[in-house]
Amino acid sequence: MDIRDEKYEDHHRVRALIEAAFGQSTEADLVDALRREGDAEIALVAIDGGEIVGHVMLSSMVAPARALGLAPVSVLPSYQGKGIGATLIQEGLRQAKARGWEAVFVVGRPEYYARFGFRTDIAKAFASPYAGPHFMALELVEGVLQGKCGKVAYAPAFAAV
Repeated sequence: MDIRDEKYEDHHRVRALIEAAFGQSTEADLVDALRREGDAEIALVAIDGGEIVGHVMLSSMVAPARALGLAPVSVLPSYQGKGIGATLIQEGLRQAKARGWEAVFVVGRPEYYARFGFRTDIAKAFASPYAGPHFMALELVEGVLQGKCGKVAYAPAFAAV
């Protein structure tokens, strides 16, 4: 399996992958809107045997640090449970740090995202429509969110989800 940056010519296959992974078009519409509005900062695909089997996107956020929102993470149903999503997340976080991003927020299952370093206690200081037990943050720069509070906002496309 190879991980690489998403290319323009991948967009139709990525859309089909996301729809298959989620069983609906909502998340695929979100990815299309994030691209169209220029908020997609990192988009990666996993390739197996020439087929796109996974995708992850990180988009810009408004926050008290230079932050990204991690969403969505998509893997073809027949490839789920094989670590592809985790590999995409790890590579996305590695690229985010290398590109100077300071923090990443995610909404998801704490027991899954904790293994990447995401923490609910860090995110609790920030107001968001997604605030609650599934709202987490990861500091890519140690201490960048400590002692800070206020609002964080995902890219405008998330309002339609």
